[in-house]
Formats: sequence, C-alpha cells, structure tokens
Amino acid sequence: MSSHDHKSAQRPSPDALLVALADYARNFQVDSPQAYETARYCLMDTLACGFQALKYPACTRLLGPVVPGATMPGGSRVPGTSYELDPVMGAFSIGAMVRWLDFNDTWLAAEWGHPSDNLGGILAVADYLSRKRVMEGDKPLTVRDVLAAMIKAHEIQGVLALENSFNRVGLDHVILVRVASTAVVTAMLGGTRDQVINAVSNAWIDGGALRTYRHAPNTGSRKSWAAGDATSRAVRHAFIALKDEMGYPSALSAKTWGFQDVLFKGKALSYPQELGSYVMENVLFKISYPAEFHAQTAVEAAMTLHPQVASRIDQIERIVIETQEPGVRIIDKTAKLANPADRDHCIQYMVAVPLIFGRLTAADYEDSIANDPRVDRLRSVMQVRENTQFTQEYYAAD
Repeated sequence: MSSHDHKSAQRPSPDALLVALADYARNFQVDSPQAYETARYCLMDTLACGFQALKYPACTRLLGPVVPGATMPGGSRVPGTSYELDPVMGAFSIGAMVRWLDFNDTWLAAEWGHPSDNLGGILAVADYLSRKRVMEGDKPLTVRDVLAAMIKAHEIQGVLALENSFNRVGLDHVILVRVASTAVVTAMLGGTRDQVINAVSNAWIDGGALRTYRHAPNTGSRKSWAAGDATSRAVRHAFIALKDEMGYPSALSAKTWGFQDVLFKGKALSYPQELGSYVMENVLFKISYPAEFHAQTAVEAAMTLHPQVASRIDQIERIVIETQEPGVRIIDKTAKLANPADRDHCIQYMVAVPLIFGRLTAADYEDSIANDPRVDRLRSVMQVRENTQFTQEYYAAD
C-alpha cells in the first residue's frame, strides 16, 4: 500500500492492491482447463438457481426496472423473463435471482461468500456488449469469454477472502462482489488500466453494507438481493469510469479517511497469493440443499437419521449439534423465526425439517412448513456448540 502524508495534497501512487486487481482483470490469460470446466458447470448451476427463484413472488416482484415500464430495447436481458434493461438494472435482477434461494456456489475462508453472485454484472454486461457489437457489425462475445470473466471474478473475491474477515468488523461479504465485479466488468467494457483502477477505488470507497440483515433479530430478505445490489453497483462504477471520472489512488491506505482506517480497524488488507485460477478450481457447490453452507453437514446428518427417528419425533429429548465457530456465530438461533430468510440461516431449523420430513427444499422455509408445531418443538431441545477441532480445520488451507 502507498504511504502518504495526510496533510499533503500531493496525489500518491495508486495502492498496490488496486493496481494488482486492474492488471489481473485486464491482462491475465486464463489457461487452466480445470478452471474452464468448473466455470462451465458453475454457469449452469447459477442459471438453474436463478430459474428456480422465479417460482417465488418475493423474488420476482423485485425484478425489472426501478420505474415500471422503463425498459431498454437492445439492453441486457434477464434470463427466464421478458425484461430488457439497462445493464445496471439487469445486473441487479440477475444477481438477485441467482442468490435468492441461497443455493449458488460458496467460498469458505476468513470471509465467506458466493462468487457466482458476480454473474449478475458479468451476464448483464456480456449480453449488452454482444448485442451492441452485433448492431455495429462486429462479432459478439463467446461463452468462453463469459467463463474467463467468471474465473477472474471468482479469483478476486476468493483470494481477498482468504485472510480478510470483513464479517469480524460487521461488514457483509457482498463488498467483495462489488469489488470483483467492478474490476472485471470495467475490463470487459474495454476500460484502460487507469479506468479500472479508478473504478475499483470507487468500489472500495463505497464502504460496506452492514451484516444487520443476516443476523438475529433482524434477519431478512435483503440478504437475498444484497449481492444483486453489489454487482449492479459495480456496473455503475464501470460506466462512470469509462467516462473518465476520476479515482482515488489511496482509497485503501489513506490515513484517517481510507478504507483500512475507517472500516478495517487500521489493518492493511491482506493479499496472500498471486491471482490466477485457484478459486474457480476449488469452489464449493451446494449440490444437495438450499441452505447456508455452514449447516450443510448438519443437514446431511439429519437426512441420514430421518428413517430412524421420523416415527419417534415426539420422544426426542435432546439434540446436540457440534460445528465450527462461524456456524455458531452466524446460524445458531433460538426463539421465533420471522421469515424464510430467517429460517435458511438457522441451523436448528435446517436440522429439524429433514429429521421430520426427510427433505430440505427451498419451499420448506415457507410458513406452511414453519407453522408445523413439531419444527419449533425440535428446535427447543437443540444445543449448538463449537467443536474447536472443526474450527481449526475449517480455517486450515489444506
């Protein structure tokens, strides 16, 4: 990071991280067959998550233009709908769809998140660019171009998550969606090195959304559209930068006023390894259950136990769930759960449903299932505690 006298008006060189992200987004050539193969699966998986979300009115009512009827012929299409929107709103709609059911891919590290959230901005910009090029007589982007952009966005988000814990200072992981999407879509749009640096600096200066909407007692549906909001904001930053709007070279390191001092307790952001294709090659898919990832194994255990206990639910006196520290901190919840977003972030709920019904689907977070008295009775006899070995191995790189 650059060091600079905060009293001096002399403009510093850009922070090293801003430069690294810009150079990677613009210049890195992805040549990993494994990364491309995984990205292809990731694209299909993410679109499927979005299509499934279209069955839920709570999601679909948020899609489309901000002002009804404000469409953009030739703009970005929203898969599974008839919407044609400007790329900023297209990114919001696509991003909200793919995240809505908490079913798309996951990356676990000091910070966790869902790197395919970046597809909101990537798909919106790719469709807009391709349609624009065809109208101008040029060739559209290929799917391989989209996969390469996905690999880069996954890498930026995932590598920055390895050692930087934004949740520890109360910030939501979608900050990394905004940063990764900004770098990648600005490069996709043909941004120069300086323009990408400027765009990414503005993405950091936005600060971070609070995690309020992910935790009791305020858990709510914003957690399902927060990533759409982040990736759409990234597209906005990209288009502003392409108009040669200025950036802020020490956005991260500036004393008193920079991201690190204001929001990261003065710690320098860690950049532990060179950017390549590591994250896409190692990303996790939620193959089985639309559930917050820290509960996946507990759900699997409950599914295994279902045949043995389904006929004896009323005889269960106590259930002990051992998990890693992040699981305790994020999804250990007691008392009444307010809505589906609350339920898919409650490990007790996600264990109770498969014990009783032998399944856990997105529909199982709705009121019709939550109102079954057996669910809350089972929750009331559960104890959630940390297993320190689980925590150590959760954070271990190997």
